[in-house]
Amino acid sequence: MNFLGLWARGMTSRPNRRAMDSIAINNNADPGRNGVGSVQYQLRQYAESTLGKASLHEAVVLPEGESLDEWIACHVVDFYNHINMLFMSVSHHCTDESCPKMCAGESYNYFWRDGTTYREPTSMPANKYVKLLVKWIDAQLDDTNLFPVELGQPFPPNFKNDIAAQILKRMLRVYAHLYWHHYPQVCQVGLGTMLNTSFTHFVLFVTKYKLVSDTELQAVKDVIKILA
Repeated sequence: MNFLGLWARGMTSRPNRRAMDSIAINNNADPGRNGVGSVQYQLRQYAESTLGKASLHEAVVLPEGESLDEWIACHVVDFYNHINMLFMSVSHHCTDESCPKMCAGESYNYFWRDGTTYREPTSMPANKYVKLLVKWIDAQLDDTNLFPVELGQPFPPNFKNDIAAQILKRMLRVYAHLYWHHYPQVCQVGLGTMLNTSFTHFVLFVTKYKLVSDTELQAVKDVIKILA
């Protein structure tokens, strides 16, 4: 049964509008960007406090006087942690045999290209795609020229439209694969609400700041309608 059929049978309420703890899956992550007392930590606390209110729409609004680039960077880290946790929870179901290609249903196929090892778009099993994606995002988060950690250090001029947008576009593909191919397993491990809430937050954020195109969102348009 696909995700729409499962929702039609099992979903009787909207996702819980509650704060979600950011769970760092990467044990080698640099604590400087996320440490208590940092600007990033304070922004994250602000965002999570708004998640406990009536609407996720409030959670994506830039706090007055804050940097948009910093706000976007904070959310990139959080969404990265969320997809990491969600995918790892069902990764044993996502094998070369069950998911021989990275896709969202039959109409949306995703190919990996990183400009170094994979210079041309390459088809591969979903689990390998996600592993390479995590490694690729890790490298960018660890690059302080792209994600500065020092107070007052500027972000690159192309941070929003190129760096963050490309990361978020590829993150969307993980959400799409989870919904199309692993939603029952996500629910079985008790993370259905987290997936729905995280994805709703993700969509509201990337659409508000125009970080992911409508074309990319087509793969999950029915999910977006259901969760709206």
